[in-house]
Order: sequence, then C-alpha cells, then structure tokens
Amino acid sequence: MAQVLEFKLPDLGEGLTEAEIVRWLVEVGDVVAIDQPVVEVETAKAMVEVPCPYGGVVTARFGEEGTELPVGAPLITVAVGERPTSSGGSAASGGSAESASGESAGAGSGAEGSGNVLVGYGTSEAPARRRRVRQGRPVSGASAAGSRAVNGHAGAEAEDGPVPVISPLVRRLARQNGLDLRELTGSGPDGLILRADVEYALRAAGQGAAAAPSAQPRPRVPQAPGTAPAPRPTGTPAHGEIRTPLKGVRGAVADKLARSRREIPDATCWVDADATELMRARTAMNAAGGPKISLLALLARICTAALTRFPELNSTVDAEAREVVRFDHVHLGFAAQTDRGLVVPVVRDAHARDAESLTAEFARLTEAGRTGTLTPAELTGGTFTLNNYGVFGVDGSTPIINHPEAAMLGVGRIVPKPWVHEGELAVRQVVQLSLTFDHRVCDGGTAGGFLRYVADCVEQPAVLLRTL
Repeated sequence: MAQVLEFKLPDLGEGLTEAEIVRWLVEVGDVVAIDQPVVEVETAKAMVEVPCPYGGVVTARFGEEGTELPVGAPLITVAVGERPTSSGGSAASGGSAESASGESAGAGSGAEGSGNVLVGYGTSEAPARRRRVRQGRPVSGASAAGSRAVNGHAGAEAEDGPVPVISPLVRRLARQNGLDLRELTGSGPDGLILRADVEYALRAAGQGAAAAPSAQPRPRVPQAPGTAPAPRPTGTPAHGEIRTPLKGVRGAVADKLARSRREIPDATCWVDADATELMRARTAMNAAGGPKISLLALLARICTAALTRFPELNSTVDAEAREVVRFDHVHLGFAAQTDRGLVVPVVRDAHARDAESLTAEFARLTEAGRTGTLTPAELTGGTFTLNNYGVFGVDGSTPIINHPEAAMLGVGRIVPKPWVHEGELAVRQVVQLSLTFDHRVCDGGTAGGFLRYVADCVEQPAVLLRTL
C-alpha cells in the first residue's frame, strides 16, 4: 500500500517562525514531482514558493489561503510508492521481532528524496521509517482494520515517522485531549486514522480512568470528543475601535524595531548640507548619455567611501561574547516603502560598485519589493542602512537602527533655502543629514567625523575623487 509522508513547513531561513499561505499550487489528488512547488507563502521577509521533497499523490492540504502556520506545522501529505505487505495477512507474532519493513522509505523509486536543501528535511532520501511490532500480542491483517490501540493496550503496529492522518480536525481533537496518534491503528483506507478512531480511543481512556483504583495516581481525564477548550479571551474592540493583528511584514517590523530600542543604546547627530553641487553633478552625469544615475546611488557611493574612513560604523555587537564585530565589506541596506509595508533590501558588496551598478541594483530590488518577490537572502545580511525619508516630504528624523547593525544614515528632502554661499546670502538646495549610531561601537567623535565627511562630499562631490 502507499506510504503517506507528511511535509511540514520548513524553516525558510533567518529565524523565521511562521508563514502565511497565499496560494495553493496543487489540489488534493494531484500528482507532484520531487521538488515541485506546492504552495506560495508569505513570510515576514518575502513571498516564497515552497517545493515538496517528495514525489507522489497529494492526499491532504493543511490550511486555507490566508492561514498563518508556524514552522514545523503540516503543509501537505503525499502518498508515495508502495509499502511492503506481509504474506498471509498476518504480522510477526509474539516476541520482540522488528519487521523487515524497517528499511528506508526511499527503497522504492516513488520515495526518492529531494535534491534541494530544506531545513529539517535533508537533501537525499525521505526520512527513514521503521515498523515495529509490540510485544505480547500478534496482530492479524484481518483484525487490524477493526482494532484500536490506546495507551499500549493494543498490539497494533506503531510507526516512527509520519502519522497516517489527513484531517486537521482529527489532529486537533487528539492534541486537545493529549492523545498520541501513534498509538492508534486507523480503520480507514490504508490504515488512515479517522475521527471515529480518536473518539473511540477517548471513550476507552475515560473508562480506564474511571475503573482505576483510587490509591493510584489518577490519570488525566480527557475532554469529551469534539469539545474544544474555551478559547483564551482576546481584546474585544470597544465602540469605534479597529484592531489589526501585528503579523506578516508589519509584525516583523514591529518586533525588530522594538528589539533595536531595547538592546541598542543609540544616539543621533545631524547636520544641514548644501546639496547644490551634488545635484549639478548628477545633472551633468545624466546629460552625458548612458544609463541615468539616481540620487540614491550617489548617496550610497558617498556612504561607502565614508565607511572606509570610519569602519567602526560598519560593524555589529556580539552581546554574548561582548565583542564588536567589524566587517571588511559593505552590504548596504536601504529602506523602501511598499504596499506590504516597510522592507529593507540589501545591496551586496556596495563598496565594490560604481554609481551605474548601484543605480541598477537599487532599481531591481525596489521593483522586487513592490511585487513582493524579494528573497530572504535579499532582505538580510546588511551591515549599514541608508534611509532616504526625504521622499515622504520631511526634512529630518531620528531613525531607529536596523538591528543588529550599528548605524543608519538618514537623508531628508532637498529643498531651496536661504544659505550663505561664498560670503553672500543665496538660495541653495539644502538637505538635512542625520546619523543614528550604536554608542557601544564608537564615541561621538567618530560618528561626527563620519557625518561631517558625508556632508563635505554632498557639498563638494569632487572630494570623492581622492578615493576613487
């Protein structure tokens, strides 16, 4: 008979603990190949298509679209290959013999493993499954369908591996009543455990508890089948209130910002700078033909040059080891507002890119953020963040550091303002720059030096020529 394998939501990386089902890519009854995507989920970082490491027939899906599942929760079950059956309809009798089916589940071609790496699933064969026969009683194939084992009172086979249960209601009923489904023998097709099996087991457990001597510790009395415990009360909106769950991207942002405030002793300094010459330089670059250079790319180039001079700010704090970890590369994050909320894509090796390359990568990552196709790798690993909040029409801010980084440069809007230029009052393009930094990695002198160098490059872009 077919072997039912359960595929659980894998760890998609970077400590993600849950994901929301966006769209199922398969239906119950579909045949799936190894590593075929079966569901599209949205994590706190990105939209991801999840491949199944098993090939076979989909027998169940767990969760409707819009449901949030924790890592490790069942996603689908797949019927794989053919399971070996004993001749004569009977299993090994008496004794403590292990059945010959204790081989790897990958013994047949239908149970081949995935070649992809899914955390918790390995890269080759499906998990090994062994079948053992409990001591004391033989189990016949004729009586297996009608027998139900509870707490070791039956001699049915118990398996190490996925439990043959399709219905999430059956799983919930057993979980709520503390019942181990591995102790049951299903009466459904191919040994499938049905709700009737669970209810029968619960009734038997209740009868056993009632007949137990009063001198012995009283076992846990399960609830009546189908009766769920009273849910914990949640906040009920008062009149005029609207409550929105903190989950997905919004929840991840909330957790990260709160952690940053709790753990990082941050400080902020700021300065106004005359950006007139920088704007003229950009206009001249774009007039020369070729790909257009974005202002964000020029600011990023200034940032990487400043971090070369002040590497203390391109670091993180290992609190457990009480060490400052300094990086020899700049993976530059930039804040981007999308329909899904705030995301911070990361430009890898920004220090090794020129303005054209930075412009192209910013455009690619921004578009991916808008469409929700950023991968976890494109949203993690940053060492410094550039936050251009000027696009919202504001002059200044005290940004919260993107934990676990050590600093963030904020850039306000560039607007015409009166400014003393070469001893005379003139209207110039002025921008406010702010630097929020972790005071554990450096003192104010370093932070001030970094910000002053950035401002000097904004006011006189030719300063950058010394380091190009």
